[in-house]
Amino acid sequence: MSTVVYKETFRVKKVSQKLVQFKKKQYLCALFLKNVLISLKFFTLNDQRTHIIKTSGELFFRLGIRSVSIDDICRELGISKKTFYVYFASKDELVAQLLESNNQYMAQKLEELLELHDFRKLVKLFLKRQEAEKNDVRRVPQLVYDLKKYYPRQFSDFQIRCFETQKTYIMRYLELGVSEGLVRSNLDIEMTAVLFAKIHGDAIRDFELIEAHNHTMHQLAHTAMDIFVRGILSEEGMKIYEN
Repeated sequence: MSTVVYKETFRVKKVSQKLVQFKKKQYLCALFLKNVLISLKFFTLNDQRTHIIKTSGELFFRLGIRSVSIDDICRELGISKKTFYVYFASKDELVAQLLESNNQYMAQKLEELLELHDFRKLVKLFLKRQEAEKNDVRRVPQLVYDLKKYYPRQFSDFQIRCFETQKTYIMRYLELGVSEGLVRSNLDIEMTAVLFAKIHGDAIRDFELIEAHNHTMHQLAHTAMDIFVRGILSEEGMKIYEN
């Protein structure tokens, strides 16, 4: 009798262990699916948010920030205002995020130049991009005007971040140029980077002064770059630049 009881107890214990293992697998599977759904939801939300920023940027760039309303953005996207407010509390928040995205995009493009690991190619590609973007630069004054007048806090924060981003990358460019013997070794790299970033920021902020003298933003950018490059190059670097 005791043997029968022992066998039955052993069988019940084994069944219980299997049940526990099965429930554990079910729990882990459910947890995994939950995490997958959360991730998908996050990416969906993130994609929609990015889509709103991108579309809004295109409208602002084409029509000006002030003249584009939340209704215009929703109409262009084919979404309701309720959906818009899921991602942004206000147009002010959208503008701030758009400016931050612009700064991140600029940093990405500057990083791509650095990845060339060749100062000559870097300068050449930089100038080529500058020429290709000259039509876009013509629309900058209207955007800056709207930002300065209607979104001064966001614009100020944006300029500070842009200054730091540009300063950081210009310093790295100059260090690369010095290592290749194309940039003057006695150059104060940090001061030069600060100066160039400051001039660039001032030019964007005070575009009215530039246009008052019948000059375009593109002309200013091209001239400033030429003066800057000539001022930092070594004799060897100047020979290459002139050719």
